[in-house]
Amino acid sequence: MHRVEFLSLVKNYKVVFLDSYGVLKNHKGLIDGVPETIEHLRSRGTIVKILTNDASRSRQQQVDLFNSLGLNGLTTEHIITSGTLARLFLQDKRIKGKIGYLGTENAADYILHIDRDSVPISAIDLEDCDDIAAFVFLDDEGFDWNIDINKTINLLRMKNIPVVVANSDKLYPVSPRDVAVGTGGIAKLVENILNRKFIHFGKPDSQMFMFAYNQLLSTQDFSKHEILMVGDTLHTDILGGNKFGLDTALVLTGNTIESSVESLVTATGIIPDYICQSITQ
Repeated sequence: MHRVEFLSLVKNYKVVFLDSYGVLKNHKGLIDGVPETIEHLRSRGTIVKILTNDASRSRQQQVDLFNSLGLNGLTTEHIITSGTLARLFLQDKRIKGKIGYLGTENAADYILHIDRDSVPISAIDLEDCDDIAAFVFLDDEGFDWNIDINKTINLLRMKNIPVVVANSDKLYPVSPRDVAVGTGGIAKLVENILNRKFIHFGKPDSQMFMFAYNQLLSTQDFSKHEILMVGDTLHTDILGGNKFGLDTALVLTGNTIESSVESLVTATGIIPDYICQSITQ
């Protein structure tokens, strides 16, 4: 584990996988200097992929958001979301019946709009729910926390159906000092209560890394040693990159802050190859 400047480190790699929230942007918008860094990577021919556990927006909506924030030139080919992987899984499963969900209507529209009905947990009648054939944790918004999490638990106590978690993030930063509970945190709570294991998409699970890697191999051959995974969270970005055999760089602009980084690495045993202050230095 070495402390290095990102702009010096990245010269050693042909491909960079970047997390989104906490690496490129935060609660205020783009992190200062990010557009210049991305342009620098493009100018030297480095391939950039953004790997995000955000299931609240489609890939095109992600592109539009980055454009609105001032990061231009991205296309859907640059972005891989956990929501996209969940959508592909549900398409392949050919589930017969309705899909219940916890989250926003927008997330449901692009993930679950696959020729079948989807129903928010608030609209499900627990006395008449035989037609609910699967359930998806989509987003940490779009529902009543005081009612709908309990309702979700009771639905899944009653029905042994496939349950998909489209965003594995347990928390996310909302200020330099504070975090909020993410979709993955809600799903983990329900898993522990019910003593069940759900189907998770997004980092640290390997599906997202394999999807991104296969995209690269469809254009030309790359060794995993030519790819650097950059993220702000040990348990998702760094653990996932390590498990997939990539070099990893932890940045200190998101979930992991300077004052706690050494103790967190020691406590978790999740060791990045490098630590960088940000991707802009």
